[in-house]
Formats: sequence, structure tokens, C-alpha cells
Amino acid sequence: MKKQFLTKLLPAAIIAACTTTPAHATNWLMLQGTEPADQAPRAKLWGFVQLDYQHTDDTKLKAGPGKGKPAAFNQMAPQLDSASGFNVKRARIGVRGNNLPLDKKVNYFLLAEFGNNGITTGKGASQGQLTDASVTLNYIPGARVRAGLFKTPGSEEGLQAAFVANYINFSNATDRLLLERDFEYESGNTERDGPVGAFRDTGVQIFDTFNLGGWDTSYAVMIGNGSGLAVTNNNGDMDTYLYASTEKVFGDSKGPRRQGFKLYAWNQSGKRDYNDGTPTSPGTEQSQDRTRSGVGTTFFNGKYRMAAEYIMADGMIYGGTSGARTPDDGGTFSVLPDQKADGYYVSLGYRPISTVELDVRYDKLNSATDKNGTGGANAERVFETTTLGAQYFFNKKTSLKANYEIRSVDAPNSNDTVNDILDSIDNRISVQLTAVF
Repeated sequence: MKKQFLTKLLPAAIIAACTTTPAHATNWLMLQGTEPADQAPRAKLWGFVQLDYQHTDDTKLKAGPGKGKPAAFNQMAPQLDSASGFNVKRARIGVRGNNLPLDKKVNYFLLAEFGNNGITTGKGASQGQLTDASVTLNYIPGARVRAGLFKTPGSEEGLQAAFVANYINFSNATDRLLLERDFEYESGNTERDGPVGAFRDTGVQIFDTFNLGGWDTSYAVMIGNGSGLAVTNNNGDMDTYLYASTEKVFGDSKGPRRQGFKLYAWNQSGKRDYNDGTPTSPGTEQSQDRTRSGVGTTFFNGKYRMAAEYIMADGMIYGGTSGARTPDDGGTFSVLPDQKADGYYVSLGYRPISTVELDVRYDKLNSATDKNGTGGANAERVFETTTLGAQYFFNKKTSLKANYEIRSVDAPNSNDTVNDILDSIDNRISVQLTAVF
């Protein structure tokens, strides 16, 4: 979806909101910081834990400089040193509240991550990494204000709460285009320059949700540092975020798993700085645009579920590891500063009984599609994954998921050696236990 479309749509939603009444059912923008006065505690301790088991056959690289060595895409993230095992993927604890003695229209939200994932690894990261620290001001009808570190308005996979995600691993487009990794150099990086962005930024957002003709219609406009979980602006430029959605809510359902039919569109744009050399042979400092946009839809009626999203990227994208090797075997990370990509996913779910859901998702990413961009035509990669899944709900806060991912990667414009390397990718089995408290 083009930024011009959103620029016209968002002001129209704000104007229309002036004659409407707020909608109270929860959506992702309103999930935190908007509790009505006298209906929320001053301090509520909460959190969740996700325990994972993941497994591949650990097929070794079939060609290239790492032939016979472990393939990075067959290893467990974030360390990439084992093909199977258990992991505390997420362990988050936080506090939120409002109804403060001086003002009941001010809400706050704090959250920290203690699990083993991209948030707690990378240069400068730590166990106990702060992920959210925001204050929401609910003074102006139709224009709530949120300031601090929080999730940016955007893709459904990124904006939704992790503990209600229907799959264990992100789609390829979300993982490689939206879950931002920060690297200092264009190539030759031995590690990330910090935690992953985790779909978050520090800034100010104006947003709200309204009932327009029976549809729960939302908007958000945000300006942020563009630095992910880093709390300072590292290049002097600002990122802009635009979001609009409208949803027909079914019945009186509320909360993270409410029932309804939703349409949404979003855009994110900013700049990223990098050195066009390597750590051993530095080049010059450069600045490159980074633009992301998408459109999507979701449907859930308690028995059937559907979701689909199309994502576009222009500018800097993630390149991966050299020769698909792990860092332990000489693999280094790279970015493609001036490239394009697009991808999508389609997901279906069916609940034969209230405690069981069967899922299937197909996703595809066309990465580095600009033959005149960084790396030329040889940089293009096509990622495809079909995920078969099942979920069992012990109760509203505890669930068990199992996924089987059928994965492939192709390089349509590259030689046989490159495609032999990519042919080393395994299918993946994942099991995850989630508990919210």
C-alpha cells in the first residue's frame, strides 16, 4: 500500500471520528495504556513464558567454502550452534496500570525480556533487556498520545501479542524484512551491533479507535528514532509510521483473541547508516533509505480463522550469512543496502472443538528482486515455507503448539554451487508451551 494512500486515509479517519463514539473492544493498538478510569489497578504485575523445542536433521552444507559444515539455517537461533534442543524462547515480566492518585487519564506500561532470543543477544544486549517503557495520555478525544519505547504500528505478525501468535516461528517476510537486525558494516560482520528491533521504537504516537457504522476503525501516526530497542537516535534521522485498520467485531467478544473481520494497511519509512566496507577493511559511512509497507486481513469467528498479508520492502534489507555458514565456521553477516523485496503469507485455522485448533500457513519471500540493486541479479533469493500446525488450549492463558515447517530456498539467477548450498536447508519441527500470568 502506497504511503500516499495512507496519508489521505488517516486524516479522513480522524475527521470522521469527531462525530463517533469510542469502541471498547480490544485491538492491538488499544491493548495497553487505554483502560478506562476506575477500571484498572494502579499497578498490575504480569508476564508470560514460552518454552520451545526445535529440531532439524542438521544436514551439512553440500557445497561452497563451508561444505561439510553445519548450515546456519538448520541451527537454532540465536546462537546457531545446535540443530535441536530446548530453549526458554521468551520470558517477559512487566507492570502496567493507571488510576494514579494525581491523574486517572495517565497509563503506564513497563516490560523486560529474560528469555534467550534476538532481544537478549547481540552487542550490548543483556538478560533483562528492556522492551517497553511507555506512558499513554488519554486526554484528547480521538487523539490519545503514547510516548516512550513501545511496539510500532505495522504488520499483524509484529503488532500482535507474542503469546497469542498461532505459529511458533515468523513467516519469512516478517522475519527477514521486518524483524530488523542492526549491523555496522555492509558485509563481514561477525555479530549483530545490538539486539533485534523487536518491532519496537522510541518515539511519540497519536492514535485512537472509533465505532464507524458498526466497524471498529483505528488509526496511528508515529514518529520514532528508528533505532529499535536502543533508546537514543543513532543517526539524527527520524522514522515515520502510519497505520489504519477497520474491523467488524462479531458479538461481544473482546481481548487478544476476539472474533471479527479486519482490514488494515501500514507504512514505515526512515534511513539507516552503515559503513560500506568490512571490519577488516573499513570503507566510508553511508546513509540509505529503509521503507516498509503492507496490507492485510484477518478473520476469526470462533471456529474458522483466516489471515493474509502482503509486505513490500525498498532500501536496506537483511542479506544473511556468507555461504550459509555459522559464525563458528567463519560465516559473517551482511546487509543489502539498496535492494527491493516483497512477500506474503496466507494462513487458515479450524477448531473442531473449542480446545483444539488445526492450522496451515503458506508464506513466500522474494528477496533482492532489483537486478540493478546491491548484489545485482545474483543476490535474488526465493524463500518458501508451508507450516502445518496444531494448538491445544488448556485454558485461556496456557496453550501448547506444534509446527512442522516444509522449507525451501532458491537462487533463480545464481550458479549450481549457490543452489546446492541452499538445497541443504532442512524441514523443521517445533513445539512450544505458553503460559501467561
